[in-house]
This record gives sequence, structure tokens and C-alpha cells, in this order.
Amino acid sequence: MTENRTPAGGTGDRLLAGLAGLAADAPDGLLDRIAARWVSVPGPIGELRVAFTDQGVAYVHAGDGFAEAFRARFGRPLLPAGARTRPPAGLLPALRTGRAAGLRLDLRGMSDFQRDVLETARTIPRGEVRPYAWIAARIGRPKAVRAVGTALANNPVPLLLPCHRVTRSDGAAGEYVFGTPAKERLLLAEGVDLERLRRLAGERVFYLASDTTGIVCFPTCHNARRIAPAHRHGFRTLALARAAGYRPCRTCRPAQGLASQASGPGSGLGGM
Repeated sequence: MTENRTPAGGTGDRLLAGLAGLAADAPDGLLDRIAARWVSVPGPIGELRVAFTDQGVAYVHAGDGFAEAFRARFGRPLLPAGARTRPPAGLLPALRTGRAAGLRLDLRGMSDFQRDVLETARTIPRGEVRPYAWIAARIGRPKAVRAVGTALANNPVPLLLPCHRVTRSDGAAGEYVFGTPAKERLLLAEGVDLERLRRLAGERVFYLASDTTGIVCFPTCHNARRIAPAHRHGFRTLALARAAGYRPCRTCRPAQGLASQASGPGSGLGGM
């Protein structure tokens, strides 16, 4: 269900009100140069407010203070009541399924680094998680683990670019823009066994290998989940798995990742 109310604290700008009240639509792109449209929709963690432009979805927010948070972040107001509030094509299915590959996003204003981080997080399949160090290595910045955490924490479109699928290397979910309980709820709904991950991390196991395929994976990789217990072997580091004769999975690509685990399971950052 969508709604057509102006969010609390919304702009009362007369120009916007006048444009929104036109009998005919304003020319394409005119409204988007002045303000952003918005819609209220159901999401996997409750009602969401979503701002969008002619370029795509720009901002996803839960809770109070939507208009104020949007204007503080983007320097632009939201359209008042009376503006078109039909959800962008593909938004509702993306929120329902957790797959937003075909949804247009407005990521203007981001640095190349943040864009790379978020686009890499977008490649993590539903029901799987990756550590922060994996993201850093995938974008060619293996030492920038903390910067990766900061980029994820500033994700303007959480749920659509799934920063909730990036977790700590010690098995904890880590922090999240909508709160850690929401992050855990999202991951559990996607089929991630958080208790198992914490148990493995407590045993210093961060990779699982199969002696039938000779492949080593991240524990949530769909290939790892198919390994029969009798043929499953756990490893603390990828180097140890390779020394035992296993090759990295080409699906989850663990070769690009956990150098930080060599110094301890908590070194994977507790960010978003």
C-alpha cells in the first residue's frame, strides 16, 4: 500500500506545492531537478519511506525523521502532498524478494570507492554472507577494511544494495543502519544460520571444504551447504586449506578475502 501524505517536517515550499498541484504533469525531469518524489511502502522490516528521482531510487528510510534526514543528506526537499507517489517499477518485488538486479538506482554524488563497495555487496547472493575484508579485496583495496565499513554504513539504499549481507568475521552480524536486530532478522529470513556461523567462528573455522570435490568455500556458500558431514573439513585460514590440497570455490571466491583473519576472528570489523 502506498500513501500520499507529506512526511513530518516536509517542505512547504510554494513552488513545489504549485508544481505538485498542476492539472497536467510537469515536464519530464523538472520536478526531479528541484526535489525528489517519495512513496511509503511495506518492507521486510516494516513500513519504509523511499525517495526517488527520474534516475531511480535514491534513499530508503525506516522510522521517523524521513524528510529531515533526506534533506540533510542530499540538500534537496521532498515533494509535498499531491505529488505522484506511484512506486518505481520493480521496487516492491525487489523489497519482497531481496533481489534488485533490475531496479534503477540513483547513486549520484557517491565517490567511486563507495560505489565500488556497494556494487560489490550487491553481488552477494540472498542467503549468503561475506566478511568486510572480502569486499575490500574484491575492489582492489585489501587494506581498506575500515573504509569499507564506513561506506556500507552510509549506504543510502539499504535492502536494495544488501549491506546486511556483509558481516563480522567473528560470526556476529555486526551493526546496521536499521539496527542489529533488524539485520539478524533479515539474514534469518533469507536462510542464513547465524547460530551455526557463530559456533564455527568460536571453533576458529572460517572456511569449509569438501574432500569429494576438493573445493573450499565460505560457510554460507550454497556449495558449502551441500557438503555431507562425513566429507566436511573446517579451516581457520585459506592458506591452511590450500596447503591441505583444496582450491577456492569459483562461486563464492574465498581467495579474495580474509587476510585479516590471520590475526584473529574479531579483526573483520564490526561495522554495518
